[in-house]
Amino acid sequence: MAEFDGRPFFSCRNCLNPLAFHHDLISKTFKAQTGQAYMFSNAMNVVLGRKEDKQMITGIYTIAKIYCSNCGQELGWHYLRAYDLKQKWKEGNFILEKFKMLKEYK
Repeated sequence: MAEFDGRPFFSCRNCLNPLAFHHDLISKTFKAQTGQAYMFSNAMNVVLGRKEDKQMITGIYTIAKIYCSNCGQELGWHYLRAYDLKQKWKEGNFILEKFKMLKEYK
C-alpha cells in the first residue's frame, strides 16, 4: 500500500481504492464518455483490459481499458501506442474519468 503522508490523491468513487497521486497529474483537459477526464503519468490498484485499437479525436491509438482492482469499475484507459508522431507523448499515460474518482487527503 502506498504511503500518503497527507498528500492529495484520487480514489475510486465506488469503493475508495486509491488510484493515483495528485503529483502524477499531467492534465485535466481530456474528455471521456462521462465527461471530463484527467491524465496521469502513473496509476495504482488498476487492472488492464485487453488491447484494442481505437479512433479518438486526435487519432488512432492502441489502448487498454483500466478497471479498479478492488471493485472492477471501469475507470478509463491506458495509452499503449500512438500512431501519430505528434501524439507519442501520450504513450504510457493513464486517463481516469473525473466522474469515477474522488480527491482525498489522508
